[in-house]
Formats: sequence, C-alpha cells, structure tokens
Amino acid sequence: MSTGATTAGRRYSDSSLAGLALLLGFLFNVAGRGVGDTYIVFLLPLSAEFGWNRSAISSVYSVYMLSTGLSAPFVGMLFDRWGPRVVYSCGLACLGSAYVLAGNLNQLWQFHLFVGVAGGMGVAALGMVPAASLISRWFRGNTGTAIGIAYAGLGCGTLLIVPLAQYLSESFGWRDTYQMLGASLLVLLPFVLFMPWRVLRAGRREETQNPVAPEVIAARAMPQPGPLRAALKTRAFWSLAQVFCFTGVAMYTVLVQTIAFLIESGFAPLEAASAFGLAGILSVIGVTASGTLADRIGYRRTVTASFICTMLGLICLLAMSTYPSRWFLFGFIALFGIAQGARGPIVSSLCAKLFPGTGLATIYGTIYACMSVGAAVGSLISGVLHDVTGGYQASFVFAMLMVLIAIAPFWTSPALRPFGGGRNAPNRTK
Repeated sequence: MSTGATTAGRRYSDSSLAGLALLLGFLFNVAGRGVGDTYIVFLLPLSAEFGWNRSAISSVYSVYMLSTGLSAPFVGMLFDRWGPRVVYSCGLACLGSAYVLAGNLNQLWQFHLFVGVAGGMGVAALGMVPAASLISRWFRGNTGTAIGIAYAGLGCGTLLIVPLAQYLSESFGWRDTYQMLGASLLVLLPFVLFMPWRVLRAGRREETQNPVAPEVIAARAMPQPGPLRAALKTRAFWSLAQVFCFTGVAMYTVLVQTIAFLIESGFAPLEAASAFGLAGILSVIGVTASGTLADRIGYRRTVTASFICTMLGLICLLAMSTYPSRWFLFGFIALFGIAQGARGPIVSSLCAKLFPGTGLATIYGTIYACMSVGAAVGSLISGVLHDVTGGYQASFVFAMLMVLIAIAPFWTSPALRPFGGGRNAPNRTK
C-alpha cells in the first residue's frame, strides 16, 4: 500500500470509510439512474417533433438498457482491474458528454448512438455493479441492508431527476434539458478524481486495525477471469440471472410507457411525471426495507411479497386503462412503487454471499447484464404492443406473465432454496 493510502487509512476509522463507501454508491446511483431514466419524459416531445411512432422511440430506450446490460460485465472487469476511480470517472465523462451532445441530435440513429449506447455505458459505470462490489467489502454481516440502501439511490434518482427533467423540458425544451443534464454530470468529474478511492477499495481492515497487506491489494487489482467461468457452471448463477432477466422484462414493459399512458389517460404532463416520481420515492422505502427484511426473515419471503405487490400494481394499471380513476392511480403508485427495485438488493446480496472474493464485480456485472437485457426486451415489446393493439392493456398482461417467471427460481431452484431463512442461511453455492 502506498504511503498516501496508509496515511488515509489511519486518519479515518473503518466505520467512517464504510459510511463513505455506502454514501458514494447511493449518490452515483441517484445520478446515473436518474439521468438515464429521463428519456421517458422525452417520448412525447420527440414524437411530436420528428413524427416517429412509439416503437421507434421506444427502441432508443431498448438500446440504452441493452447497452447498460452488455457493459455491466466489462464494468465489473474494469473495477476488478483498475478500481472505482477509473470506473466512476469514465461513467461521468461518458454519460455527461453523451447528454450534452444529445441536445443537437436530429436522426433516430444518433439517439441510438448517444442516448442509447453511450448513455447506457455511462449508467452502467455509475450503477450497482461497482457499488455492490465496493459496499460488500465494508459490510459483511449486514450486506443485504447496506446494498438495499445503495439501491435506494435508483428510486431517489427517479424521484428527483425525472420530474425535474419534465419541468425543464416544458420550460426550456428537450434540447436544452439534455444539455443541462449532461453538463451537471461533467461538473462532478473533478471531485470524483480526488476521492480516497485506494483506501475505499481496500475494504474493512482486521479487528486489530492493521493495514491491509500490500499483497492483498495487489491480488484484488488483478483480473480474475476464473471465478466467472466457475460461476457460469453453477445453478445458483443461472437462477439469479433468471430472476433479474424476467424482472427486467416485466418492469420495463410498463415503466417506459407509464408517463405517456397517464398523459393519454387524461392526466397533466407534470402530474404524470410527479406520479412516476412518487412511485420512485416509495421504491426508496421498499428497496431499503427489502435488504433488511431479507437479512431478517429470508430472501424467498421478501421476494414473494414484493412480486405480489408488483402484480397488484399491474392490476390497478389494467383497471385504469378502462376506468381512469385516481384511486387506481394511487393503488398503482403505492403497490408498484413500493416493490419497484426491491429485487435488486436481494439478488445483489445473494450474489455476494454465493460468489465472494475478487471476481465478485465481474460475476455480478454479468448477472446484472441479464436484467438490462430483459429491460431492453421489455421496453421494445411495450412499444410494439402499443403500435399493434393501439393501447396498453396487452403490455400490462404481458408484464404479469413475466412476473410469474421471475419469481419461479425462489420456489423451484435448489440453489436458492437454502436462502429462505434469513440471517442463518448457508453461505454456499449449489
């Protein structure tokens, strides 16, 4: 370890460094996911300006989610090799630059390239892949709770930035809004470069407070292709991949069209964006609680309760497509919102328990890729179903079917069955 890292390690306690790691993971999730999800605000303005149909516009979001997912394993490898300073700096630079340039776009392929590909890469580098790996090095006995708090940043980003983007778009236009969002990320870049990343990457020290040995740091810095190959041979890996993939399909079949659906159902644009944001704040509560509940009562019970809430929220949306009542809207916000993202901390925590060690970021990045691929498929299918049927009911029913597939591994997979009992669940791979 360098002299500077040793000095920083002595200056701050483990609890302070753990809190900083958790805070940074939370804040980068707020920035990355919040800015990335603003595309749903631009669906109707882009359609009005360019005359593109819903399938074409939704395809940009599909490319964005696909790019986020396919980038995730490489983000994990980059984290394992070079650490969080490089990963987070690249994420801010990529997403910020892409959105500054997005304000000048006029062709659909340009949106695919900048908002979709570059934006997705930036969001992946700012998201849960580096956060989960960093946080798991500091929180060992309560991993689910800590990761749940970091995951809550996703909901906070939706709550804070999506309604802000709606307001800015109505006030200044979608082009200026893109540029303002991108510039705000680039402003953060100098601050990120000077964070004490070397000490944060080292993880918790031993009870004796001895510094982490240099050979340990060196081992963590080396690429670890072996652990991923081993993980791919386990049922546990593919069970978690199924949960994440089909959850992504279910959620994003709905999320990408939510604001447009509410506006077309008679709600004002800002009211629709605020409802989406309110669901986001409830997701903060649900995500935070899911990690704690999983540690206490078991992963299967927690996940099942969250999927039941998601299903009931979808029923409310289906009812609202026929009877656009505010009561159904409140039901959707409460039920769908509280469960939104709740599976994330559970899968992240299980991944940390099943595949601990230096290859965790790469393994989790690959599993996370499955979720993003599912989200890309869901957002694309939602646009196609809307254009084919002329409404949203088919998308809601399709999402319900995907929920049933997503929950199945927690009840059928031997690899996940041992984790139904909370804190004392075994720490092994099957």
